[in-house]
Amino acid sequence: MSELILTLYVAGETPGSRRAATNLREICEREMPGEYRIEVVDVIEHPAVAERAGILVTPTLVRRLPPPTRRVIGDLSDGEQVLRQLLDEVEDDAADTAAQPTT
Repeated sequence: MSELILTLYVAGETPGSRRAATNLREICEREMPGEYRIEVVDVIEHPAVAERAGILVTPTLVRRLPPPTRRVIGDLSDGEQVLRQLLDEVEDDAADTAAQPTT
């Protein structure tokens, strides 16, 4: 699997924001250590960044790479659901690539 590039959009230092960041780091370390990068964007401090990304609610997690872009909204407390959302199409693509015959 290629490295996941993730952006977590939060609104200030709220309990929900901290919980989402903690949950995300725990999921990533447990399931894919060393295979991810996380950027946290505070939409209060950087509203233009959030606007360009189309962020309407926080916390919102965006998988930027590999394509396609995926979004997960909420505190990320359901680790299994978060993993399905983040990895579903990545794993499908890897399986398709592995099944391709070589010439």
